[in-house]
Amino acid sequence: MDIQVKHLFKRFGDKVVFADFSAAFPQGKTTCVMGPSGCGKTTLLSLLLGLEQPDSGEILGLSSLRKSAVFQEHRLCEDVSAAANLRLVAPRLSRQEAEALLTGLGLGDSLRQPVREFSGGMKRRTAILRALVAPYDVLFADEPFQGLDQDTKGLVLDYWRERTRGRTVILVTHDLAEAEALGDHILSL
Repeated sequence: MDIQVKHLFKRFGDKVVFADFSAAFPQGKTTCVMGPSGCGKTTLLSLLLGLEQPDSGEILGLSSLRKSAVFQEHRLCEDVSAAANLRLVAPRLSRQEAEALLTGLGLGDSLRQPVREFSGGMKRRTAILRALVAPYDVLFADEPFQGLDQDTKGLVLDYWRERTRGRTVILVTHDLAEAEALGDHILSL
């Protein structure tokens, strides 16, 4: 079943973010949400995740789905390793499996370090992997590739495509090339 947003209204004080907004997010496809800064992309993800409540309107097709997310902030457990961060959301993943995934994204030299010692790009890759290994029916991603250099971004995009093929993904990006490379549909706000 597709995820449907019907006649959504959301405001923060005097600022109206959504007024009678409707959209559909096809099951098993990637929808890239694009638009200028401040137009409501992150708010839309927060509403879909249930972190914010709409003033009125309906969001259908999400209540029974398992959700995973990559936020703009890394939201990692800083005092443990990257493998431990992965295993928090995927406990069936062995340490060796987690370390192999991390090595595949160029983090093999840092397997014993706590995440607090990682660079921003290393934290970003860990946050992406954590979201991808969690059991999910729908994946939400808010500018997941920000802060990655071009070579690393290419590696991560290839991995992302492989791991999300045939899955429902709602991805916010400002990068049209990313949207065209990853998205089955582009929703402009």
